[in-house]
Amino acid sequence: MNEAIEKENVKIENMIYEIRGVQVMLDSDLAKLFKIETGNLNKAMKRNIERFPIEFCFKLNNNEYNSLLFQIGIAKSKGGRTNLPFVYSEQGIAMISSVLHSEIAIQMSIKIINTFVAMRHYLIDNKDIYKSINNINNKLLEHDDKFEFIFSKFDKKEQLILPGQAYDSYSNVLHILKDASNEIIIIDPYADPLFLDLIRNIKVNIILITKDSNRLSNIEINKYNSQYHNLEVIRDNSFHDRYFIIDRKYLYLLGSSINNLGNKTSTIVKLEDDAIKNILLKNIKKIIH
Repeated sequence: MNEAIEKENVKIENMIYEIRGVQVMLDSDLAKLFKIETGNLNKAMKRNIERFPIEFCFKLNNNEYNSLLFQIGIAKSKGGRTNLPFVYSEQGIAMISSVLHSEIAIQMSIKIINTFVAMRHYLIDNKDIYKSINNINNKLLEHDDKFEFIFSKFDKKEQLILPGQAYDSYSNVLHILKDASNEIIIIDPYADPLFLDLIRNIKVNIILITKDSNRLSNIEINKYNSQYHNLEVIRDNSFHDRYFIIDRKYLYLLGSSINNLGNKTSTIVKLEDDAIKNILLKNIKKIIH
């Protein structure tokens, strides 16, 4: 069985697509790796629908499916399906494997999730290369307003994040955080494990103020700190907006939680008003032990 899984693993990265700003896998590809019928995979999901919020699994619309067919070169007349498929995110894949209770599904889901993580780390570790490529493309396409905007916004005080710009948003956030010399305070009520991937290469003390232990558990935080030792998490429900405070000097307002950047149109704004920053810091001091 392990030999078969290793053979399939070669293809996993080619089965991951970005749709609605999220990396996902098609139900049919997932079923193939799990060695079950696609219909049975989706039936298991529907029987446990309460475990599959839209962040875990969603059905493609016609435009998304046609775009995907064009992207991967599948013709409808050659074995294409008549019903719109479901797609599963990284979290959805972990959940469906636990629902199926099959040994191959569990083993294969580990391989798949490791591939997701490896791809994510590759993007983070090579962000400077991608930024250089983007700058070159910007010069070649200087008359194209869209590309000129996307590739020139790294140093702007106001950054607009459009749907589908998952990498750009991730890179922009890293660009801000890596300017810190001593400390970063992050306020994000809905931080999840993606946040830990984001900060793992940041070499300063980080304070996260968040409310939702269901999204980011104490177990995950303790595992992270057992290796990186730089994160303090404070559970507090008094903040609505999301902020970065760099060295208690520079303040950024985020229009979306970190885990949702690139899913919908949002902004990252550097706030220059010292009065706002000082009031915010005063409120933060009340809850930091």
